[in-house]
Amino acid sequence: MTTITSKTVILTGASRGLGVHIAHALAKEKATIIGISRSKSGLNKTRDEVKDIGGKFIGFTFDLANVENLSVLVQRIQNTVTPVDILINNTGMEIYQSFANSSLKDLQSILTTNLIAAMELTRLLLPSMLEQGNGHIVNISSLAGKKGVPYNSIYSASKAGLLMWTDSLRQELVHSGIKFSAICPGYISKTGMTVDSGLPIPMLAGKSKPEEVAKAVIRAIQKNKAEVIINESFSTEFLTKVMFGIGQVAPQFVDTVYRWIAVTKLNQMRAENFANNQYKRA
Repeated sequence: MTTITSKTVILTGASRGLGVHIAHALAKEKATIIGISRSKSGLNKTRDEVKDIGGKFIGFTFDLANVENLSVLVQRIQNTVTPVDILINNTGMEIYQSFANSSLKDLQSILTTNLIAAMELTRLLLPSMLEQGNGHIVNISSLAGKKGVPYNSIYSASKAGLLMWTDSLRQELVHSGIKFSAICPGYISKTGMTVDSGLPIPMLAGKSKPEEVAKAVIRAIQKNKAEVIINESFSTEFLTKVMFGIGQVAPQFVDTVYRWIAVTKLNQMRAENFANNQYKRA
């Protein structure tokens, strides 16, 4: 089992939502956390919370949508701490709307933030990890990357891309000593769009506490899990996996299931409520 104690971990999206819970979990493992976010005040708040737990946190204010200058950020980090042992690509954004109402800016914003930034940050950190012969890249994907969801199609595309890219790199670098994990949570309670929309999650769709998702990230690192599906409970997770398996041979059947358990209706309502409001990026 891989230990996280004393490891240096870069965590994007560290100022809010799931990122804060992952930071707390890392602090309990005595890791040194390098937090990245656009929000300086949010990073300072996370830093104080991590300090209260007994962890170490260094914040870097940076907008990951600015991918052209990510090399500058990486150089700043490497000048501050070395080596970087673990990278957790957690930053994400979503805009609930019909695809027909999407703009080119929407496409570029979501795909850059959710996928291209993670790829570029990983590309910049890989040389040092390859040189040291070890490392771990954890990408926070989504159940929406396993099965597309209506009214959130660009987000689904970005998370599917993240999932397949992780799968490809794991095979490509199998003998490098670098490990790769993809985390696929479903609806997450108490944070993000669940809170922002004020709409309840359908019972049959399942939901997970952010603390449980954070624990799953820790376990994925410790046990080198390639892919982790998280959806409330063992039984819900099992049924989700079965549904995805069926979807490989009968995708339209799963479309019907999504309508039946009210996933489609929930996303449609979110699109109606947030038609003119872009979801915040961490």
